Amino acid sequence: MEVVPTKLTERLIKEIDELVKEGWYANKSELIRDAVRGLIKKLKSERLETTIKDDVLWGLHGT
Repeated sequence: MEVVPTKLTERLIKEIDELVKEGWYANKSELIRDAVRGLIKKLKSERLETTIKDDVLWGLHGT
């Protein structure tokens, strides 16, 4: 795995620490990896939805 240095606000660190403490994640790295995976999945889904809508509009109106 590659290490990616980043800076987070104190509030984000506090929220992350709380989720780890509550047992939602084993550690900060696991939480951050999960958050990045979720963001990537969401953005890909939104991109696909936009492409499908554009294709439907093109099919309906030819523009």
